[in-house]
Amino acid sequence: MSPETRKSLETKTKLLEGALRTLTEQGIAKTSARSVAAAAGVNQALVFYHFGSVDELLAAACRYGAEGSVARYRERFAAVGSLGELLALGREIHEHERAAGHVTRLGQLLAGAQTHAVLGPATAAGLELWIVEIEAVLARVLGATPFGEFVDPAGLARAVAASFVGIELYEGVDGEGAGAALAALEQLGVLVGALEELGPVAQRAVRHRLRRASGR
Repeated sequence: MSPETRKSLETKTKLLEGALRTLTEQGIAKTSARSVAAAAGVNQALVFYHFGSVDELLAAACRYGAEGSVARYRERFAAVGSLGELLALGREIHEHERAAGHVTRLGQLLAGAQTHAVLGPATAAGLELWIVEIEAVLARVLGATPFGEFVDPAGLARAVAASFVGIELYEGVDGEGAGAALAALEQLGVLVGALEELGPVAQRAVRHRLRRASGR
């Protein structure tokens, strides 16, 4: 890699991280080429040189931030062996993301998507990275349970991701209610775990009941 290419990549990374920091600390309304450049410690003309516009920079920063966050937990997702473990990991991620200011940033991106057209697809793409990991876990841990043939891992993964996004945003106005919602999700994990511990005869009975209820 040439020195020029290395310097260009370093500048782009500074701008991406500066954009994320500005979103978190100042909000979407105060995020501009000037404020991002100040946070990155570079000339604001470089925003347009590397990304074309502030909106395109924010879209790239959204993907960059999500990729970094998901990468930190990829091995943990791969090691999850039950729904309870998945929900426990979800709580851990939630607490870390909140402490790091990422929940605030997500709220700003969702708000900005209403008026900045490129932010909607970029935010959705960032969330999709989490959904892919959750879907893989659900397919693996539910496949051997009585629920395996009755659930859609892809749809359920989106429901789980949406639940955590909602809880993260809800926590800003009702922390106690958000905590109760997380506890309720964990109770579902306990119920599924109890079914996993049933003997073969009992599990067949549960499957038969579920088939009848679903008209299969």
